[in-house]
Amino acid sequence: MLENKLSMGESPVEKRRIRISSKRQITIPAKYYESLKLSKEVDCICANGMLILTPVRNDSNVFAEEILADLIEQGYHGEKLLNEFKRISRQVRPAVERLIEEADALAREASVSYIDHTDDIFGIDDESED
Repeated sequence: MLENKLSMGESPVEKRRIRISSKRQITIPAKYYESLKLSKEVDCICANGMLILTPVRNDSNVFAEEILADLIEQGYHGEKLLNEFKRISRQVRPAVERLIEEADALAREASVSYIDHTDDIFGIDDESED
């Protein structure tokens, strides 16, 4: 397997070549799987000739806890607490969807300016010799 470490900005970028099976399946290297804390699913983005896999995060319970804590701190209780919680909870999904749209736009913009440093590392004339 080919693995490269490139420095782009402050954080290093790692590149590894992996095989695609006849069933179009890939195996995520254990190092990446563990460092990203992946589970059974990833989000897949296809943009500008690139395939980007990102961890799926299910933080809905965190939102609920934060909303409730904030409402209790504001003095809500009983039926008013329940009604206000429902009202604010309905606003979470549209807000998250807007954040995702903004992140997708940033990813599209970043992928346009992505630079593949493979030729810099190995040289353009390095064709495999038979």
